[in-house]
Amino acid sequence: MVAREEGSAIGRLIRLDGLRGVLAIYVLVGHLVPFLPLPPLAMWAAQGLVSHGLAAVDLFFALSGLVIVQSMTRFGRRPGSFLVARARRLLPVYMIVLAGSTLLMLKGGSPFATMPWLAPGDPAADIWPAGPPQHLVFEILAHLVFLHGALPHRLLPDGPFALLGPAWSLSTEWQFYAVIALVALRCDGRDGTLVRLSLALIGLAVLARIYAACIPAPWRFSRAFLPNEAAYFALGVAASRFWSGDRVGAWRLFVIMLIMTMALGASHGAGWGRLAKLLPPLAWAIAVAAQRVPAWRPFRLLARCLGSPPVLWLGLISYPLYLVNEPVGRALALALGPVLSGSPLLFGLCWGGATVAGSIILAAMLHYGIERRFLRRRRIVRPPVAVPATGGA
Repeated sequence: MVAREEGSAIGRLIRLDGLRGVLAIYVLVGHLVPFLPLPPLAMWAAQGLVSHGLAAVDLFFALSGLVIVQSMTRFGRRPGSFLVARARRLLPVYMIVLAGSTLLMLKGGSPFATMPWLAPGDPAADIWPAGPPQHLVFEILAHLVFLHGALPHRLLPDGPFALLGPAWSLSTEWQFYAVIALVALRCDGRDGTLVRLSLALIGLAVLARIYAACIPAPWRFSRAFLPNEAAYFALGVAASRFWSGDRVGAWRLFVIMLIMTMALGASHGAGWGRLAKLLPPLAWAIAVAAQRVPAWRPFRLLARCLGSPPVLWLGLISYPLYLVNEPVGRALALALGPVLSGSPLLFGLCWGGATVAGSIILAAMLHYGIERRFLRRRRIVRPPVAVPATGGA
């Protein structure tokens, strides 16, 4: 599993593999909290601590920017081969979970009726749709071709979270892959390419803010639209230069991307929402440092934690874990709700524990039974989990 970590070749970034596992668990817990019958003060505190799955997804996008841009040199000027490799990596598990989630929504109905402690407008309503989308066939087609995150609200009124919440970030990932296939794979992959790609992605992020400020709401895009998340991919691309040999230029580019990403985040929302956009760039800088200089005292403990076997195993199953946590939680709520809805505390204990255990078990089954088989057919540089947050994260 461990390849060349500290040399000029990027090798296997094992501590960033561990970071995937931490982020996937964070998203899983963040999707549990809004459904638990907690007192108001406890709910407020819990929401502040763990209900920022979107921030975790921002880190996953940075991971993707780093790893994918490094893998592009393996495909030369063959964008088709690159996209086929991405499809082999992501599609098998995604299609299975998407089909299961859609059938569960169509046949299982809404679980909210069995959770009387949830009031209208609670964050839980943004995580699980109450029922099937109005434009079901259009939603299915958009999800199958990953266009559900690239269409404005006017064309996709049900939103990109209507069938499988976590799938929104997969659409964003595929938009990024298209950029790599059309632009980066036609270049030499050297430092100049990375600089231009980083600046282009930051430019997309700036244009997205201008577009959102000038265009009527129906024609705006969701957060799943690549330009709305492009700054985090730029951070990942910039970080990849730390393994290219030009350390001075790498630091210069990374600091510029860090400042610009935080500036864009500072203009986003207020309160917890703004904090959730400011923290990911800082967390990414710390994670890169833990990978790059794990022996340095300030990062030694973090590097050990991220490189520990349990965390690395969670990173191994993080992609299916990210996808299945929402449908597993919904299925268990439908099963346990009618029996335990009269005792909110008992429901919370049973449902929360069963959802964590069930999600991990199912993710492991999908990894070893499906995902690993496709990875064995061809040596693929593993991208970060396309992951994480559902509609409410």
